[in-house]
Amino acid sequence: MAFWVYILRCADGSYYTGHTDNPEKRIAEHHSGAITSCYTYTRRPLELVFTQDFKTREEALASEQQIKGWSRKKKEAMMRGDWAEVSRLAHSRIQSTTVRPELVEGQNPERLRQTKV
Repeated sequence: MAFWVYILRCADGSYYTGHTDNPEKRIAEHHSGAITSCYTYTRRPLELVFTQDFKTREEALASEQQIKGWSRKKKEAMMRGDWAEVSRLAHSRIQSTTVRPELVEGQNPERLRQTKV
């Protein structure tokens, strides 16, 4: 049995990422609005823009969770098959998430700027 990760583009331009073992049935559910609590319910019509198959549900779920953590630009690079851009965006995010000193209540922010090396 195969499992899939899929991405839908919603009418409002947002993306929805999910995984399933029956893509035809699951996408039809999204299109019909069968699940009223689903993110896509109020964002129809939808367009299927990406699918990838996996051997196990665990692999598909891990991929779904990873993609959900990505920026819009990174998702779009992946959907285009631009793996160099995916890699570049991954590295730029690592560099932009460096630890910064927290401002402690009552501390002078000007003093922090002066003590930076």
